[in-house]
This record gives sequence, C-alpha cells and structure tokens, in this order.
Amino acid sequence: MNWREYVKNVTPYVPGEQPKINNLIKLNTNENPYSPSGVVKDELQKLAEDYDCLRRYPKPDCDALRDALSEYMGIAPEKIFTGVGSDDVICTIFMTFFHSSLPVLFADITYSFYQVWADFVGFNKELIPVKDDLSIDINDYRKENGGIVIANPNAPTGLALPLEKIEEVLKFNRDSIVIVDEAYIDFGGESAVKLIDKYDNLIVTQTYSKSRNLAGLRIGMAFACEEVISRIKAVKFSINSYTMNEPSLRLASAVLKDEKYFRECCERVMKTREWSVKEFKKLGFEFPESSANFVFVTHPKHKASDIYAALRERRILVRHFNSDRVDNYLRISIGTDEEMKALFAALDEILA
Repeated sequence: MNWREYVKNVTPYVPGEQPKINNLIKLNTNENPYSPSGVVKDELQKLAEDYDCLRRYPKPDCDALRDALSEYMGIAPEKIFTGVGSDDVICTIFMTFFHSSLPVLFADITYSFYQVWADFVGFNKELIPVKDDLSIDINDYRKENGGIVIANPNAPTGLALPLEKIEEVLKFNRDSIVIVDEAYIDFGGESAVKLIDKYDNLIVTQTYSKSRNLAGLRIGMAFACEEVISRIKAVKFSINSYTMNEPSLRLASAVLKDEKYFRECCERVMKTREWSVKEFKKLGFEFPESSANFVFVTHPKHKASDIYAALRERRILVRHFNSDRVDNYLRISIGTDEEMKALFAALDEILA
C-alpha cells in the first residue's frame, strides 16, 4: 500500500503572474491601479494602537463587516455571507449546493477557476459554448441542470448581460441554484442583488479586489435569501469557523464610509478604459465591448503569444490564456493613464 494511491489528483488554477521584479507595468491580474482610500490608512493606525485584539479569535459571523455591508447596501444582515475573497465564497457555495447527478452549467469561456472547483468538489459540469462573438446566449441555459454559474460581466471577455437577461435565466430555472458572479460589476454592469428577495434560488457574489482597491485583503461576499445564506454558513462552519482575520474585517468595514473615493476610482478606470478602446482600434485590434476593468483583445495580423512576449521584454505584463478558442487573445487590465500610454507606445513599436 502506498500513500500516493490516495492523493486527490487535481489540476490547480493558475493565477496571473505576480513577479518579484521592480519597475514593471503590471496589467495582468485586473488589480485596481489606484491606492486604497485614505480611510484604510486611518483604520490601520487605529488597529496599531489596539493590536492586543489580535490575540483573540475574530467573530465567526464576521459581524462588523456583515453589519457594515447591511447598512451600506440596505440588505438584512441575515442575507449576507462573507469570506476570504470571492474565490473562497464561491467554492463554499459550490460545496454547499452542487451535489445533484445533473450537470452544473457554465460557459466554456469564463473564469477558469469554476472548472477547477468542479473537479475538486466532484460534481458534474457541462460547459456551454459562448457564441462566436464570445457572448453568452441565455437560451442555452434552458435545460435540466444541477445549477448554473454566470460571471457578469464575464471574464475574460468583459461582456455583460443586461439584468433582464439574468432574470430570464432565474425564471426558467426556479428549481436550480443560480450563481451570478459580479466581480467586475462596478465598472459598467447592473447588479442582480436587487433580485434576491424575488428569487430564492439566486446567489450574487462580489469582491473587494477590483473596484474597492483591496485585492491584498482578500474580501468577498455573497447575497441571497436567508435560508440560502444559512445553508452556506453551515458548510463554512464545518470547515473553519474563523476564516476572516480581524484586520481585514475592520478595514473592509471602514472603507465603505468613503463612497466618494470609491465612485471616483471606478469613474477613472472606466474613463481610461474608453480612451484605451479607441487606441486599440487605431492599432487594428479587435475585441468585445468591455464592462470590466480590462479589455480582451486580438489582432488579425499578429499572434497574441508574440505580442505577449514582446511586451514582457519591455517589462509590461498582460495575460495570455493558452486555451481553446481564446489562445489568440490577450486580456489587458486597465492601469493608470500613464501606464496605458506606456503600453500603447510599446505596442506601436511591436506592431510596426
């Protein structure tokens, strides 16, 4: 008998490169290019003065953050679940609800972690091909299933479904859990959170990593009816009662007080994105319309892998997915105006 016979064999998710190299222009992981709100710095100073709190466990229900989100969003605290980034939240949801013999449906081109979780948790899946223009056709989700996952806006394409399309999916699939992953919703989409009281099968997930400028804290949340949230918590407390640390809870609660800065950062990213779209067009790139903080581009005359390598030589990182249907695309995060100008100066040289 050999212990290697009993190892769980999975192919892990590969995140975007996080190199230890200085003076890079990093446009490969969709991080917000702007610093967190000054409220975060103020709260850190308070925490330094109250560091004795770190010897105690944080509250399992994450009361401070849950209540702050409740007040901010006008949602009852019993309808909110928080976790260590939306990845942790979504994985817990998968472990809670996806145990049917029927397949869980999600797009073939979407956040690739969904497939990893399916293999890890061990549920059946069916990848629904997106259309040639990379958009999701909701009619493809009108079939018997064990659950549905839709990233909206989708990643890596950036395409967003209007809220009425999301609601059509919910209406047709009343007996299935429908997860709407809204990691990029604040950059141009319309949130489905307003529908959680209407559909008890809906779970909406969001994150602090993009529009809240706090990817380093790992803060994610889910919104759903009270029964659904209670089921997720039961699974969470069966794994680890103390998943979120005290500094994260305090900082994530405090940042909700600076709505002005949050809106300003989102507007800056969207404004730079629209300028960048025009520049990509001038260079001959093609891409779907983005409602996220990135653009998914391809060039009819140049291989994406060659552009990726040439940019990396110039210390500019973008994301290349070496996978079916999208291996000739690059996902380029929206940086500051200065970073994007440097990107286009480099592309001018590479494509000349």
